Amino acid sequence: MKIARIETFACDAGWRNYHFVKLTTDEGIVGWSEFDEGFGSPGVGAVVMRLAGKVVGRTVNDHERIYAELYAATRPAAGGIVAQAMGAIENALLDAKAKALGVPVYVLLGGKLRDRIPLYWSHCATWRINHPAYYKPAITDLDGVKAIGLEVRQKGFTACKTNIFIYEDGKPRGYRPGFGSPYYPELNIDKVVLRNLHMHLEALRDGIGPDVGLLLDLNFNAKTEGYLKILRAIADIDMFWVEIDSYSPEALGYIRRQSPHPISSCETLLGLREFLPYFKEQAMDVAIVDTPWNGVWQSMKIAACAEAHEVNVAPHNFYGHLCTMMNAHFAAAVPNLRIMEIDIDRLPWDDELFTAAPEIENGQLVMPDAPGWGIDPDEKALAAHPPKGEAGLLDYGKRPS
Repeated sequence: MKIARIETFACDAGWRNYHFVKLTTDEGIVGWSEFDEGFGSPGVGAVVMRLAGKVVGRTVNDHERIYAELYAATRPAAGGIVAQAMGAIENALLDAKAKALGVPVYVLLGGKLRDRIPLYWSHCATWRINHPAYYKPAITDLDGVKAIGLEVRQKGFTACKTNIFIYEDGKPRGYRPGFGSPYYPELNIDKVVLRNLHMHLEALRDGIGPDVGLLLDLNFNAKTEGYLKILRAIADIDMFWVEIDSYSPEALGYIRRQSPHPISSCETLLGLREFLPYFKEQAMDVAIVDTPWNGVWQSMKIAACAEAHEVNVAPHNFYGHLCTMMNAHFAAAVPNLRIMEIDIDRLPWDDELFTAAPEIENGQLVMPDAPGWGIDPDEKALAAHPPKGEAGLLDYGKRPS
């Protein structure tokens, strides 16, 4: 079975777009994958199509050889957007191969270790504060933060994750200087940030109660000094983990050794070589792996290396439903899973874009036994929601939020 054609599709996803690869074989079997261009990665689709010439005509089952040859052809510029495009192609190959064999993708990964995947509610309060036009009900004060915390508990989730917010006249606004909002490139952390973050976390803790895990994502919003200030300021709050992005394994290891809370990191890394220095430094308690960026097959190698360093893994997952299922197959097959990220606040049209939606019961994702990823994009639905010209982090703030 050979690859006959590769195409890319996109559709409107509110403040961003969703992006997909469609890989059609000469036997009519179609493999799909989802990728992203809104999280600082413009142009992945263009690279996919540039690489397609080296993929069309190849045998679907040879995904490891195809990946190795693509890596060799792009070695002078390995990583970055090129690596993400290769991951998108690999994921579509896995879907097509599994469908041809009539098995779920997790069978190709060695079989599933678990039938249900533990989930944490990601961007909890964050989406309803930052994007009130798309995610309802809007959160405009601390009472709203407490209310969504109660919602997390009532829906059976055992953990949720939020971000940094500043309250002005009681109204929250996102604090993301690492992403240029506000534009503070020095990334210093002052007492206003510390006080407001503590207040925000207390409100969410009040809502979720004492038994639900509370996660905090600090992203790239500070430097080593600032991260340590934050960790000391919230030392009295029971945290499931604090997520920190750092380009320095040594700096992150230094932070972890002084942290009163578990540290997670690495969601923006690409390829095992980039993860290795962090594992050697014992820089984090949980390694976050973006399987759409890396490719699920390559992500299994990263997870195996994490296991050898006594580190658990968690998928990075804040895209569409297809990405959720791609991550779920990874999470079902790795022995060293900590928990899986998922966005519960969804767009009104999210479900109609796909042939099925992830099944969630009591805060856990129920693994399907359908071939491939278990869901496909619906091309007619994608066409009914054409992509925006401006979408994602590069255009954040230009549109109504």
